[in-house]
Amino acid sequence: MIFKAHKAHMNNLSNMTKTRICVIGAGPCGMSMLYNYANMDAGSDVEIVCYEKQTTWGGLWNLTWRTGTDEYGEPCHAGMYKHLWSNGPKECLEYPYYTFEDHFGKAVPSFPPRPVLLDYLLGRMKKCKKDPTQYIKFSTAVRFVKYNESEDNFTVTSTNLVDDKTVTEKFTHVVVAVGIFNSPNIPTFPGIESFGGRILHAHNFRDAGEFKDQRLLLIGASYSAEDIALQCCKYGAKNVICTWRTKPMGFKWPEGIEERPLVQRFDSNSAYFKDGTSAEVDAVILCTGYLYTFPFMDENLRLKCTLSVYPEGLYKGSLWLGGGNNKLFYAGIQDQYYTFTMFDVQTLWICNYILGKYEKLEMTEMLKDSNAMVERRKGLKDCHDDIDFQSDFVAELCSLTDYDKRCVDARSLFHKWEHDKDENIKTYRDKCFASIFTSTMSPSHSSDWWNAFDDSIKTFVGK
Repeated sequence: MIFKAHKAHMNNLSNMTKTRICVIGAGPCGMSMLYNYANMDAGSDVEIVCYEKQTTWGGLWNLTWRTGTDEYGEPCHAGMYKHLWSNGPKECLEYPYYTFEDHFGKAVPSFPPRPVLLDYLLGRMKKCKKDPTQYIKFSTAVRFVKYNESEDNFTVTSTNLVDDKTVTEKFTHVVVAVGIFNSPNIPTFPGIESFGGRILHAHNFRDAGEFKDQRLLLIGASYSAEDIALQCCKYGAKNVICTWRTKPMGFKWPEGIEERPLVQRFDSNSAYFKDGTSAEVDAVILCTGYLYTFPFMDENLRLKCTLSVYPEGLYKGSLWLGGGNNKLFYAGIQDQYYTFTMFDVQTLWICNYILGKYEKLEMTEMLKDSNAMVERRKGLKDCHDDIDFQSDFVAELCSLTDYDKRCVDARSLFHKWEHDKDENIKTYRDKCFASIFTSTMSPSHSSDWWNAFDDSIKTFVGK
């Protein structure tokens, strides 16, 4: 694709001798940024530094027992819980150049548990031409990012949490890849302060077994509510009520799970709903989503929006148009059907853009492109429209980067997956799909998901 030259492009690096790229976050998206950089010939005058607050990479796929704050008093970033299994087919997130068969040496079932997906993520990183860990500063929290207009660069302030030392560095480009599931949205309800049981956000949910024999109220009607309701029922909860604000999830729930309109108030352990009914509950889990918060970004650099498949103010879903002279990027912040492959092609586009592989458009043209995507997004009516929209988005990035276009064949798998969930929410994880890249059909797991309590790699892979 041919772009018109941007007037300031030739002077972008006039105040720095090197192109220095700051990546914030080493979860799946940040890992893809590092993977793509390590595998391309960027040249000796290009340097990349990644700041990761956790002690290791992998982002939300790492499990910790901690909730609230970590060992350094920092807010816990990840909200992973025990016994989580993928809620989408692995064939929809499989890397084209590193398949699950490449990793495990054979085909494996379509819906892996968390340890399997983390192992796969880490396995691909070991295939890099250069060791990506050399670029990462672990246990390091970014405190502030500011754009310096006079120098046309960024000042990044960070703290090494181990030795409690704060430093500042200059970068020509910044890539924000901290994910979208780290700042819980916590609403309130009349009388909730009188509730006598436990109240927690899904971000702090760690083990469904904790709620065995209890009556649960889940507030929310999206993926967290769906999965936590199933998990708690599977692990012995007495019953689960999911309460919705806009519309119910509408699945054919297994016995023990039901949906009611939004809870209106609490009186001790009694919850009162919009339809006039009430129920006694032992615990409340807020499955109320997350906020887009980037407190470490300066005001004019800060993305402010709500969850959607295409947030406003971004060119090609990545380049921030609100400040920073077209050198600030937000990666992996879309509402997601595609995940690993979308992060991969998105960060490949970012790498190419930074390295000058595209001529630059004028701001008016980039805004026009971005606004057209936002307008199309506003017309989406359901999950199937969302899938088609995101498939088209990924396909466009593939065409701009020469990424394997077959990854967009996941479109039909996503539609099938949604139908499977509508048909039977309890058994959809028992379905089998064929790899887009090897055509091998996945085998069935040794047990149906509802009765599978061992989520180890050894049991799932069958080694």
